[in-house]
Amino acid sequence: MKLIIATHNAHKVEEFRRILSPLGIEVTTAQITEPEETGKTFAENAYIKAKAASDETGLPAVADDSGLSVDALGGEPGVYSARYAEVGKRRATVLAKLADVPEERRGAHFTSAICCVFPDGTAINAEGHTYGKIAHENRGENGFGYDPIFVSEEGAAKGKTFAEATAQEKDSVSHRGRALREFAAKLEEYLRNKE
Repeated sequence: MKLIIATHNAHKVEEFRRILSPLGIEVTTAQITEPEETGKTFAENAYIKAKAASDETGLPAVADDSGLSVDALGGEPGVYSARYAEVGKRRATVLAKLADVPEERRGAHFTSAICCVFPDGTAINAEGHTYGKIAHENRGENGFGYDPIFVSEEGAAKGKTFAEATAQEKDSVSHRGRALREFAAKLEEYLRNKE
């Protein structure tokens, strides 16, 4: 099965490919128009992006909307994670706002909402979360986005930022890895029922 990934983020495409390819799902991209993300939740934004990509290409399309929620910031940046500050200053903005926040109050979590929309309008939704805390500085060379400041509290990545963890360590506990595995199971069930 071929799925259009509704993103221009090469890192996200690679994560989708790593997790979905072993299931026989061909992940591809297309030059698509990015719709305005007007949803109030990650799930709403994922649906908006997947629906727009499916409508534009006539193919099944899957989209992810994800972000970081920091407890001490009242859940910010949340759904505004990609638009929280100028490009290149998002992590620095979070670190600056947490400069005087003690270790025990630096809790945070990532959320990933995934939505696949088929040309007939059918939608499959999945969501994943991962928990940790915000580091005091950027650490690690891997990953993207907020990965260098998010310290995992779970599994093989425990104690490491997502930028210090290997791809396999990150995928095993990451919000997107969990959402993609839930999505893959739902997709397999959907395809079985279509036979």
